[in-house]
Amino acid sequence: GGGPPPHRHDFEEMFTLLEGEIELTFRGQTRKAGAGFTVNIPANAPHGFKNQSSAPARLLCMCTPPGLEEFFLAVGIPVASRTAPAPDSNEEQRAAFLKKAKELAPKYRIELLGP
Repeated sequence: GGGPPPHRHDFEEMFTLLEGEIELTFRGQTRKAGAGFTVNIPANAPHGFKNQSSAPARLLCMCTPPGLEEFFLAVGIPVASRTAPAPDSNEEQRAAFLKKAKELAPKYRIELLGP
């Protein structure tokens, strides 16, 4: 069930789905994307995605210019390795995570557009 809410930012983002399946919304259109799918998100284009499957999804994300990794470090929970499972979280922890992301987003030039 992980993934960012609808958002936009003033930098270009490209990601490749390495494993699993996500539901991607880009400029108001929603579609499913599986392993091997690559999408380029131009600067300021509204987008978001969510893992709607019961299996993990892994994405390789690249941004230009760089900087989004700093947001991930500030907001995220570090894991032991790139193949480690996502940390478990309950509804209260997910709400706290989203609150923190909303507070920090403007510092990293991100505008959250939805819940």
